[in-house]
Amino acid sequence: MHACRKLLPDGRWHFQHGPMDLVLQAEGDRAAVALAHEGAWQRFEGLLQELVDELPGLRAPVGEATSLHGVVAQRMWTACRPYRMDFITPMAAVAGAVAQEILACYVRDGIARAWVNNGGDIALHLAPGASALVGVYSDMAALNAAQLRHGLLLDGQIRIESTMPVRGVATSGWRGRSQSLGIADSATVLARTAAEADAAATIIANAVNVQDERITRMPAWRVRDDSDLGALPVTVDVPELPAAQVRWALQQGLQKAQELQAAGLIWCALLACQGQFVATPASGAWPEGVPAEELAGVSEVGSVFA
Repeated sequence: MHACRKLLPDGRWHFQHGPMDLVLQAEGDRAAVALAHEGAWQRFEGLLQELVDELPGLRAPVGEATSLHGVVAQRMWTACRPYRMDFITPMAAVAGAVAQEILACYVRDGIARAWVNNGGDIALHLAPGASALVGVYSDMAALNAAQLRHGLLLDGQIRIESTMPVRGVATSGWRGRSQSLGIADSATVLARTAAEADAAATIIANAVNVQDERITRMPAWRVRDDSDLGALPVTVDVPELPAAQVRWALQQGLQKAQELQAAGLIWCALLACQGQFVATPASGAWPEGVPAEELAGVSEVGSVFA
């Protein structure tokens, strides 16, 4: 298994190596962009092996100290450390931390803006005066062939300005690639870095929860034998629930998001579950009164989804 890359028709690059699946784009001086792309590829080629070499430590619960050595591994641990009183491993921040590491290759003179989208977890570089639009797609169950052909019908969009303290966007939920303890279709978080957003989204999505015997949960290791969550009960199916239960679950998640916002760990969060949405306040982040149908295809960076 070797790392591979492909130039896409619209000028973006696709890097893939095992579970790492990145889409990258940069704008600015042509020579600077070309150098950044090549630097990003060189950094990407050996990154998976770096993480594999420290996998036992990355799958261990975060404690007071770490023996991890690699810069990305340490970034994962640091992003998760504020949540060590809950059960969390550095793997909760792996997608964001990888995106952040590759994005660093684009933080240079001549690059106006750049982004690395790692399966929906996004790291951003915005030079002064630049901005970017990120689409929000809250429920993967609604994805169909027509949307794949003609563009996603987004639930909203986020405009991130260079003046905002936001360079990372991540989403977690029970339908996503990572396992979740909660029932959120999605918990989208904006934070200082992609690794921080990734870890926080995991914690907030776990908090969107309600006890109902119709919700199917299984020990994490039974769902995926290499899971870092061990015997913790992860959500594998959520039936349609009464609206009141959904509201209650979202309020639990919102309370957790507000705690993290007050602690300075996130800038804002948007939570979705079975067609209902709640969000923490953040000036200018969320659209006002824009129908989802009008947002199809308008995102520049791509969409965040669990």
